[in-house]
Amino acid sequence: MDYRHLGSSGLKVSEITYGNWLTHGSQVENETATRCVHAALDAGITTFDTADVYANTAAETVLGEALDGLRRESLEILTKVYWPVGPQGPNDRGLSRKHILEGIDGSLSRLRTDYVDLYQAHRYDHDTPLEETMQAFADVVRAGKALYIGVSEWTAEQIRAGQELASGLGFRLVSNQPQYSMLWRVIEEEVVPTSRELGLSQIVWSPVAQGVLTGKYPPGGALPAGSRATDEKGGARMISRWMRDDVLERVQALAPIAGELGLSMAQLAVAWVLQNPNVASAIIGASRPEQVGENVAASGVDLPAEVMARIDAALGEVVERDPARTAESSPPTTR
Repeated sequence: MDYRHLGSSGLKVSEITYGNWLTHGSQVENETATRCVHAALDAGITTFDTADVYANTAAETVLGEALDGLRRESLEILTKVYWPVGPQGPNDRGLSRKHILEGIDGSLSRLRTDYVDLYQAHRYDHDTPLEETMQAFADVVRAGKALYIGVSEWTAEQIRAGQELASGLGFRLVSNQPQYSMLWRVIEEEVVPTSRELGLSQIVWSPVAQGVLTGKYPPGGALPAGSRATDEKGGARMISRWMRDDVLERVQALAPIAGELGLSMAQLAVAWVLQNPNVASAIIGASRPEQVGENVAASGVDLPAEVMARIDAALGEVVERDPARTAESSPPTTR
């Protein structure tokens, strides 16, 4: 396992982060989830990402139990705040001072820790003044409840405004957590250059495009039993944008490239995102312990420029690059 600095900070994270979105507390039993976490630790992963909204707080609880008793200083625990939790009352969501300060206390309790290494704004909140949000995060840092602050799926303009306010309050944003893969490259034109300028790294989610880049969905073929595409709890909805024959045909063209490199298609996909120097870590999930080891093998893989060009040619026009797609991920104001 290789490790990279998170933005311009001194914090190092593992190139592969273990994330428990859509798995812990919902898709897999707690015992299996714990075995996946321990497999990640055995593989050299030190960075674990979750969020209060995952399985309506249950994912944080499962992760906290799985990591309980381990040396806290050897781990980087990341969580997020924004989406509705609990009974979903009017203040159970967003980035208001109330929700952030209550949210961090709830997360710490479920994660069985006194602090998180990175606390992230899970989306941009159009209903709360950015000044209020940044002040609340500053207070969380001063209280020692979070060591660093990051964001997720913020536009370049939002990151710039947030960093300006944060700097005036005595802390800095160190990371952004966007979707990024061979198929989804919307951060490349604006978010990555801005982040590089302001000292943020990317911790990217869905590097294998919800499993599509593993090649297990042949065009026109039956959906594999138990796959993300058959999951009615949310997985099928998330993967639906890629379940088109033109996309699936292009993905199959990556198989020879992976084979020549001695990589699985999943390993090729994870290695691809790690070629971007602004990416500090790629988040992988697992429903079985053996899946962890396969993805970890992507750490340290160097893809020559010629291979990167072949990947571009193979995927062609099915790649999504429009930077405006980032803004779509944050719900509009409800005022």
